[in-house]
Amino acid sequence: MTALPDTSAVGQKKLGLVIDLDICVGCQACAVSCKEWNTQGYSAPLIDDDPYGANPMGPWLNRVHAYEAGEGVDAQVVHFPRSCLHCEQPACVTVCPTGASYKRAEDGIVLVNPDTCIGCKLCSWACPYGAREYDHNHGVMKKCTLCVDRIYNEHFEAEDRVPACVRACPTGARHFGDLGDETSDIAKLVKQREGYDLLPEMNYKPVNKYLPPRARRDKAGTHPAVASLTPRATSGRTGSLAERFFRWVDDKLSG
Repeated sequence: MTALPDTSAVGQKKLGLVIDLDICVGCQACAVSCKEWNTQGYSAPLIDDDPYGANPMGPWLNRVHAYEAGEGVDAQVVHFPRSCLHCEQPACVTVCPTGASYKRAEDGIVLVNPDTCIGCKLCSWACPYGAREYDHNHGVMKKCTLCVDRIYNEHFEAEDRVPACVRACPTGARHFGDLGDETSDIAKLVKQREGYDLLPEMNYKPVNKYLPPRARRDKAGTHPAVASLTPRATSGRTGSLAERFFRWVDDKLSG
């Protein structure tokens, strides 16, 4: 079985993602850009079999799910991106019989060596997050690499040395950085927004964090400024709520 590196030192580098569930819109840009980049990168290619047929198959290293949370006026759709969480104590690594699954000491990234992976699927059974993907064509396991061949590429501009999913996110819902550095912007964001671990009771200590959706602004889901638009608030003018709202905006912008 594969041993884990010692990552207990204070300030140990822990590269990972922070995903804001409040502003993720489920557009799938992260999943598509991940597929595009990694099909030519580390552990490439990512095969698609019969992609437009009745039984499409192929590994995706990032998947986005949608759930409805709450009931009635409190109901909202939450889009939940899922990929490897690069745990500090990854079960997928310790069950690997060949050492193909391993955790890097220098940055905490969990990877799979396709040359020594035998496709036994023990890692996928051990991972409680369903983050391992089996490539039927090559007979090996594949997973998120944090675009390790991209984030260290000095030929890229600094803003491009981030995982493809982060670079592609149109809403800024995905963040990348060193979560082992308490002074980093990403660590401060987690503290500010009370970011949480997925399945903390499993004690695998995932490095990646999720930022929870914010509370609805009012029970009807209406912005307080809009809810307060009475005829008096619009200088006595009447009309539909939409008309009064745009009059109010016009007044504010013109004032």
